[in-house]
Amino acid sequence: MLDFGFDKIALIGAVALIVIGPEKLPRVARTVGTLLGKAQRYVADVKAEVNRSIELEELQKMKSQFETAARDVEQSVRQEVNSASQALNQTWQDVTSDGSAYESGSIAPPPPEYRHPKKNWRLKRGATPMWFKQKAGVKRHTQSGAARVARFRPPGINR
Repeated sequence: MLDFGFDKIALIGAVALIVIGPEKLPRVARTVGTLLGKAQRYVADVKAEVNRSIELEELQKMKSQFETAARDVEQSVRQEVNSASQALNQTWQDVTSDGSAYESGSIAPPPPEYRHPKKNWRLKRGATPMWFKQKAGVKRHTQSGAARVARFRPPGINR
């Protein structure tokens, strides 16, 4: 910017005092200060906008780089999965087409299908002895809040 020393500012002030006059000088100085402040704010806003646009461009570049890297990883993983599934299918076809693999004992038969035991939890809870429930602290029935307070109220307090 402009380099103003004390001597230059004093010279400008003296000329302004002579040209403008002592009555109008404070108002003009206030107006000039206001305009300079607005100019500084405008310049700061423009700098901030330029910085934001530069950062936005950098972020867009990074985003495109990450997207291409993610796409490459996805393609490589997909190729590996496809090759592994093809190898597995080929092996499965070789084993199942032979037919004698189960008899020879080289391959174990598939495990039996899972069946739910169909147990009734209510029946199981009802079969538990009462003495065990009391010892284990299992609740036998629910209480309302008022009943719980009345049950655990210290003795001697009657309400």
